[in-house]
Amino acid sequence: MSDATETATEAKDTTQGNGSIDMPLLEETLEYIRPALQADGGDLILLGVEDGTVNLQLVGACGGCPLSTMTLKAGIERILTDRVPGVEEVNAF
Repeated sequence: MSDATETATEAKDTTQGNGSIDMPLLEETLEYIRPALQADGGDLILLGVEDGTVNLQLVGACGGCPLSTMTLKAGIERILTDRVPGVEEVNAF
């Protein structure tokens, strides 16, 4: 088996009961989002995934920002649902 095939197989196996969400793709997409949050003094932490819902914690400047709900729903949730199959909702804690 080639390295690429082994990697693809490992990626499928890392869903760990999270439905059809590809966890490596989710983490890659969060890394894509992270620099925009960090530019404003914030960041995010992936708390977990349950039944199509991604649970995040917004930290730093994002944690106390009054616009964090808008950032979460209009930005982060939209990007994740567009790029990661199986993501239906994003919640912040």
